[in-house]
Amino acid sequence: MDKHEEFLEECHTEIRNMGANVSLNQLTRSWISAANKEKYSYHFQWLGRPIIQYPQDIVALQEIIWSTQPDLIIETGIAHGGSLILSASILSLLDLFDSERGVPRAIPRKVVGVDIDIRSHNKDAILNHPLSSKIELIEGSSVSSAIISKIQKMTESYNRVMVILDSNHTHDHVLQELQLYSDFVSKNCYLIVFDTVVEFLDKDSFEDRPWGIGNNPWTAVQSFLGETQDFVVDKEIENKLQITVAPGGFLKKIK
Repeated sequence: MDKHEEFLEECHTEIRNMGANVSLNQLTRSWISAANKEKYSYHFQWLGRPIIQYPQDIVALQEIIWSTQPDLIIETGIAHGGSLILSASILSLLDLFDSERGVPRAIPRKVVGVDIDIRSHNKDAILNHPLSSKIELIEGSSVSSAIISKIQKMTESYNRVMVILDSNHTHDHVLQELQLYSDFVSKNCYLIVFDTVVEFLDKDSFEDRPWGIGNNPWTAVQSFLGETQDFVVDKEIENKLQITVAPGGFLKKIK
């Protein structure tokens, strides 16, 4: 075992210890509940666009994309477009390194964003961003047959597909997304479900939303995992992050 491998093994041990640290986990949940009241996740940008994610989850996305090297990333939920820009930037780097290594690519990597309502000012900003050539926007319901058919045809041109779900957070909608989009995910790639943390926040956190405790992405993930053996929860990611809006939401496809 070389020095780098020794370092990684030490990290794995420390991460497991954090995951088992009840006191630390309780502090984490308390902090997230308090920060959520101040709309903490709304205050960050990626290459000039609001991303509406915790910095810890941004780092996790970077690590996952870099390690699994998908050709295509599908994201449901666009908002201001920061997450699309993040994905596009990492995919661009992967394309660059492929080129530097002399690895031919028939089709450049791409990120596809699906949203039922892409507001014009956000659409204009995304399409005028320097990374817009890596991005395709699709407007419509993420669970409509027309959208699913379009994405299905698109995935046929790519070998490694990753999916990020971050649209309507109700149980029924997320479960339907999971059932539909899980088929697109390639083996050893990830299906990431954001905002599972809703289940663990204060009851009054989402009074103006149709989702809440007992009706959210976390409950949808539990139902989905009861239907399939193709995915497992990668607990090491959330144990490492501690502060994440996706506890139990980093799903790795193993079959």
